[in-house]
Amino acid sequence: MQKHLATSALPLRRRYDGLTITLHWVTAAIVIFMFASAHIWEVLERGTPLRKGLQSVHISMGILLAAIIIGRLLWRLFTVSTGRSKQEAIVMPTLMKAAAHLTHLALYLLLLAQIVLGFLYRWSQAEPFYFFGLFPIPDVFDFDSVMTRTFGSLHNNVAWALIIVAGVHALAALFHHYVLRDGVLRRMLPGNRDGLKRL
Repeated sequence: MQKHLATSALPLRRRYDGLTITLHWVTAAIVIFMFASAHIWEVLERGTPLRKGLQSVHISMGILLAAIIIGRLLWRLFTVSTGRSKQEAIVMPTLMKAAAHLTHLALYLLLLAQIVLGFLYRWSQAEPFYFFGLFPIPDVFDFDSVMTRTFGSLHNNVAWALIIVAGVHALAALFHHYVLRDGVLRRMLPGNRDGLKRL
C-alpha cells in the first residue's frame, strides 16, 4: 500500500528525463552518421586510408550504438518499473497513439536487428576489428565466407528500413509540433527543471 502511494506521489513529467533525452539524440546522430558514412565510402577508391578510416569509425560507432541501445532498454525498464517515466497525458486519437507505439517498437527492433547483422557481417569477413583502436572485438562465431554477402545485403536493407521508419517518426514529431501543437516533440527536447508538475 505504501509503495503504491509512493509511486502515485511521484511528479508527472512534461518532458522525458535528461538521460533519456541525451540517449535519444545521440542514437539519432549515430544512426545518421553510420548511414551516411556507409554510402560515402562506396564512392571512395578501395584500399585508400580515407576509406579504411571511415570504415573503422563506422564499426566503432556501431559498437557504441550497441552499448547505447542496451543502456536505453535497461534505463527504460528501470524508469517504468519505478514510475519515474510517468508523464502528463496528451489527448490524441486511439489510432494515432497505436501508430506511435508501433513506430517506436519498429525502431527498436530495427536497431537491434541492424546491430546484430553488423556484428555478423563483420565476423563473416574473418577480419579483426577494434573499438576506436582501443581493444579488439573477439570473433564469437566461425562463419563461412559465403555468408558475407547474405549478411551484407540484410545489413543494407535493414539500414534503409531504419532510415525510412526514422524519417516517418521525425515527420510525425514535426506534425505534432507545428500542426497539432500538442507538446509531443517538446517532451524529447531539453528543458528546464520546471518540466515536472505535481498533482
